[in-house]
Amino acid sequence: MRKFLLTMILVFGFGMSVQTHTAQADDAAIQEVITAQIDAFRADDLDKAFSFASPMIKEIFGTADNFGLMVRQSYPMVWRPERVTFGDSQTQGATIWQKVLFRDAEGKLFKFNYEMIRAGGGWQINSVSPLTLPELSV
Repeated sequence: MRKFLLTMILVFGFGMSVQTHTAQADDAAIQEVITAQIDAFRADDLDKAFSFASPMIKEIFGTADNFGLMVRQSYPMVWRPERVTFGDSQTQGATIWQKVLFRDAEGKLFKFNYEMIRAGGGWQINSVSPLTLPELSV
């Protein structure tokens, strides 16, 4: 019985470590994609920034220029962030939601939830949704 119990612990423990490793690898890959897109925005490389968008986003905006115009006008803190910090991520089916905190040039903080999907052989950004930051009291 002891041998069986020890075997089960080893089997389940190994399975859990593989899942954790996979989740960590996915998190790292997702953060690389988001960082690469932000770096492309900073360099005004709209084609490269657009390449990280999912097929749905590409269909909605049609061109890298249209996409870039939307980001510049609607999300200036993403276009030219002063600082980017990654928060936690959550998995829902085949989708991973990555929280990202942006600080703009004026020091204001903004939090977004990036919806990441597998497409085109890697992770792509399928949507970006603003999140409410808690009120801070002084």
